[in-house]
Amino acid sequence: MVTVRKSRIDIFLTQTNMIIDTTDNLGKYVSLNPLFANVIDFLKQHDISNMDEGIYPIKDQDVLVNISVCKGRTMDTAELETHCKMTDIQMPLSCKETFGYKPLCDLPDFVYDAEKDITKYGATQSQTYITIQPGQMIIFFPEDGHAPCVSEQPVIKKAIFKVKTL
Repeated sequence: MVTVRKSRIDIFLTQTNMIIDTTDNLGKYVSLNPLFANVIDFLKQHDISNMDEGIYPIKDQDVLVNISVCKGRTMDTAELETHCKMTDIQMPLSCKETFGYKPLCDLPDFVYDAEKDITKYGATQSQTYITIQPGQMIIFFPEDGHAPCVSEQPVIKKAIFKVKTL
């Protein structure tokens, strides 16, 4: 693992901010990343709410979905994270989910795990919180620090699409 300074991460920035919308509107954002079209096709062909937990490749190493059942966290226990190589499209399936948010430019330098494409920011607090419902999505780009799985529910079933950042 290496420490990545914000100046090193700048090469991955897309100059796009987090997006919140309904899953039906994902097509409006294909111009930001043409690989989003693969997610749309997958959603048309699969009922993700009835899929088993697991990682499903969609397009080589460029697009995959992780159907996950996560333990609900509190605002104090949810940990901020960022990714350099992949954009997250997250969709709660079983209940509403709250996400902590803090832009990368306001996050301290922490160790980046290149193999897992993740930087975790320990006890760093989120700047704000956003709650979405099933049928909605939130897109996190590399410059969006996010703390997922905040919920009063003990577990959350969700879909996390990982899309190569172009």
